[in-house]
Amino acid sequence: MSLADDVSRLKRERNAVVLAHNYQVGEVQDVADYVGDSLGLSQQAAATEADVIVFCGVHFMAETAAVLAPGKKVLIPDLEAGCSLADSITAEQLRDWKAEHPGAAVVSYVNTTAEVKAESDYCCTSANAVAVVQSIPEDQEVLFLPDMFLGNHVKKLTGRKNLLVWWGECHVHAAVRPADILRARDEHPDAEFMVHPECGCTTPAMYYAATDDRSMRGAHILSTGGMLRHAKESEADEFVVATETGILHTLRKHNPAKTFHPVAESMVCRFMKMITLE
Repeated sequence: MSLADDVSRLKRERNAVVLAHNYQVGEVQDVADYVGDSLGLSQQAAATEADVIVFCGVHFMAETAAVLAPGKKVLIPDLEAGCSLADSITAEQLRDWKAEHPGAAVVSYVNTTAEVKAESDYCCTSANAVAVVQSIPEDQEVLFLPDMFLGNHVKKLTGRKNLLVWWGECHVHAAVRPADILRARDEHPDAEFMVHPECGCTTPAMYYAATDDRSMRGAHILSTGGMLRHAKESEADEFVVATETGILHTLRKHNPAKTFHPVAESMVCRFMKMITLE
């Protein structure tokens, strides 16, 4: 019996559901009941009738599932699967920041600890961050945390001058620079570009796309869920993907006739890769 068969048997015996993030290794994604981004998996956790939720992702994701599914047993296969972005701000630091800006609305990205979420007014994902900020009265100051690239992306799209951004980052996405995009453009001149808003190249990508610069034509700034939808709906048959390489497994699985290239093979999150079938 294979490890995948063992997982299937245990799911049946324990009435468990396995949720896997798009950045998990392919074999983990293949045994999961649901594969998706933070927003989609959070919705699945809240809706499931299973007694046990096995969350194949990093620690803050399992915490979020536990908050949304009270009464359920939430398991994470490796407790050491942390997140550099979530670690970039503590609840104490947020309380100090709030004290400096009384009356401000606090919008925390889902990539935060439960303690930080508890100090926040809103919680968003990369898929709905713009909509969340747009729902806040325009004259109210906004504190956005912890990702500086996503925060500046939201600030640009909403045009809010009173949105302040915490200077945190995901070490994987922050390493992507405009030069990486330009190199990939030279290597794949006919490909569409899908860029995650946490990337360090996001602000330049937005600029080039807005000015219709040839080097960035065809660039789309998308959450991982948005990337999956766009790849399916687009008439293009070649894509360069600027996010953690785990998503390539799902993109290729659901679009076998299309070609996907990572903008950099080095975009690997060691925390996501801690979870294996074993």
